[in-house]
Amino acid sequence: MNRAGSSDHIDLGGGTFQSTVVGKQVNHHHARHEVDWPVRVGTIPEEAGHYQRRAVTDELEAALACFGTAVPRQVLSGTGGVGKTQLAAHHARSLREITGPGQRVDVLVWTDAAHRDQVTHAYAQAAEHLFASTPDAPEDAARLFLTWLHDPNKNRGRRWLVVWDDLADPVRVRDLWPPHDQPHGRVLVTTRRRDHALTTQGRRLLDVDVYTPREAGAFLARALATAGIDHTEARLDALAHDLGHLPLALGQAVTYMAELGLGCDDYLDLFHHRMSTLDGVFPDWDHPSQLAATWDLSLARADTFQPLGTARPLMELIALLDGAGVPEHVLTAPPVLAYLASRRARERGVGAEPPSSAAAARPPRGLLARLARAVGRSPAAVPSDAAARTLTPHEVRAALTNLRRLNLITRTTQPCAPDTDTPGQQVLVGAHRLVQRATREHSSTRPGPSAVRALADALVTVWPEVERDTVLAQRLRGNATVLTSHPMVQGRSGEDWLWDPDGHDLLFRAGRSLGEAGRVGEAVAYWRHMAETALRRLGPDHPHTLIARGNLADWRGEAGDPAAASGLYEDLLADHLRVLGPDHPATLTTRHNLANRRGQAGDPEAAVHALHLLLADHLRVLGPDHPATLTTRHNLANWRGQAGDPEAAAQALQELLPHASRALGPDHPATLTTRHDLARWRGEAGDTGAATRALHRLLADRLRVLGPDHPHTLTTRAGLARLRGETGDPEAAVQSYGELLAQCVRVLGPDHPHTLATRHGLAWWTYKSGDTAAAVALLSALVHDRRRVLGPDHPHTHTSARVLQSWRDEAPGDRAATAG
Repeated sequence: MNRAGSSDHIDLGGGTFQSTVVGKQVNHHHARHEVDWPVRVGTIPEEAGHYQRRAVTDELEAALACFGTAVPRQVLSGTGGVGKTQLAAHHARSLREITGPGQRVDVLVWTDAAHRDQVTHAYAQAAEHLFASTPDAPEDAARLFLTWLHDPNKNRGRRWLVVWDDLADPVRVRDLWPPHDQPHGRVLVTTRRRDHALTTQGRRLLDVDVYTPREAGAFLARALATAGIDHTEARLDALAHDLGHLPLALGQAVTYMAELGLGCDDYLDLFHHRMSTLDGVFPDWDHPSQLAATWDLSLARADTFQPLGTARPLMELIALLDGAGVPEHVLTAPPVLAYLASRRARERGVGAEPPSSAAAARPPRGLLARLARAVGRSPAAVPSDAAARTLTPHEVRAALTNLRRLNLITRTTQPCAPDTDTPGQQVLVGAHRLVQRATREHSSTRPGPSAVRALADALVTVWPEVERDTVLAQRLRGNATVLTSHPMVQGRSGEDWLWDPDGHDLLFRAGRSLGEAGRVGEAVAYWRHMAETALRRLGPDHPHTLIARGNLADWRGEAGDPAAASGLYEDLLADHLRVLGPDHPATLTTRHNLANRRGQAGDPEAAVHALHLLLADHLRVLGPDHPATLTTRHNLANWRGQAGDPEAAAQALQELLPHASRALGPDHPATLTTRHDLARWRGEAGDTGAATRALHRLLADRLRVLGPDHPHTLTTRAGLARLRGETGDPEAAVQSYGELLAQCVRVLGPDHPHTLATRHGLAWWTYKSGDTAAAVALLSALVHDRRRVLGPDHPHTHTSARVLQSWRDEAPGDRAATAG
């Protein structure tokens, strides 16, 4: 039997599982997929209060409502705050509410389009609804969905609508446009851009401006009447005129007026006073004065609600994150709670905004003066005892509710991924980009380094070690990217502040997450940037520079280039020896990693020799009971097995096991890993019965200690599945691998190397069970995915490709059927 081809062993290296998994189960005997119509992807924004129908609404509906018109791609273009998203959302909701099978929209996809990844992710979700099996990479799944949209034989004339909200860069998504020649499909895009490309290939550009005077008057009349506020047509016209007819500013104004029961004249007095104090704060804005003033009034009012003085610093933090949505538990994490308490204490007795000389010369009088003071001094109103204590998560959620009351943020709920640590609904906090910009640019909420670091601490705090919820992981990475990319003061960015003084943990956690999500190529690019930045900022000898270089070497190896990784580790080792000395733990660790990469590059004997020398130094420097010493003994045994001596590997692990159990404890993950690899090499040495019994006992202990979804538990299940086949029951192996694959995809995600290894095992034992055609199809798909995820030169890619070629050579008649 070709053991090397039967499945891929993943070296656990003393208990550290570093792998990543593949998407849907690839299985040749799926039942016919039944689509649960209608398909809905994405969350359509809720309708704004007192939604105002506009002339452009009629124009849009005339173009899109009747399936069969000649212009199925509509682009709503206009500056921020004019209501483009609300127009698109109103149209999408109207079509969503049509339920008749012959009239309804069967597929409706709503996605934020600020970044390409957001569009591909939404398309991939749609593909998962439409197909029993989808490619693992979002880009590949997105292409499958686009194929469905383009091909009448696949979509069978079903009606569909795709909405891109806030398209930022048309060039980045030019290959993702849905077709314009399908009579049953519609595309709706909102954007601030007016590129010529948005008027070609069946696209029609609709300009969206501020309200007309008539629309603004109708909106204000209805909203103020609902709030019970007296008004006249003249006062409404004055209010609309002074606020520039800007929908976002008008919406914040009526919310504020309703909260305080202010009439139009009183509000305008406050508004103009605020405009005078804010003059020059937003010099480069579209419609700066109106939104600046309404934003400032609304935020000051929110700050007067319980918990006092919390809304303003909380809005400061929200302005630094992804406006499309940050998980609420980031904003209730302990670092944020501590930051808010610090801000409240620091602002105690100090007004939120020092008055300018112009404001001091023209103070409002009487009632308006009292109102202005009441809504403008919220931090000063915080009692000393309240300001000194840390807020609770419940109080922060109350402050978020206050911001939502004043129309400053949005709060939506979305279902969490099934079978995760956070089941049920997840609350997302979002904000309009202009509101975020106002917050970042105003003197009272302009963020400083402490705000950026508090959010970075919070993201690291909530970031799960095992990323079971891939959507959550993507959101955390997205928010980390936004936080680091914001331009701050004096030309510095959030990333600049996170490198001061020596590199924040978030910078390192985000890079690790890229690789763990299977985006190994992006991880290599990320760590290259990290290594270069650390070298420039911290110098060549700083510990974080050396750590970044080590991560770059590691991910170069994971990307399928262990030879290049070995070269990087050799250079790193030279610097460790120079800077830290030969006996420093980091130097010893680099020697260990270098030995492993040399083995993975095809020289297991070199790995054995290097680890043998390293073990002597570990014993001398760290002692026999140090975890690093035990890890070196463990991997030395494994490389002896890889070099062709499974009996010696089993003997070495048998001798290591009682020592590890005594030093670390019988339930320590490294002890359990030693038991796993001992069983593995016993099986490789021919004693499959003893190996099977040992893995059954180990599985029970790993279930007890680690739980069913821990990666090490999955590794033990993979070992048992393989042994079932090797003891003469390939059908049982196929069943075990199929069940394991579904769990790997759910727990670790589609592009994890362990999932890829499980797919290889499934294909191998499918072949051994006699179903050659199905096995070839399974392995063909795996080779494609391994090339995409790991690269064409990765040893695991070569293994799968070599086995696939041998099967095709044995069954040439199947080649045409399985090609592609």
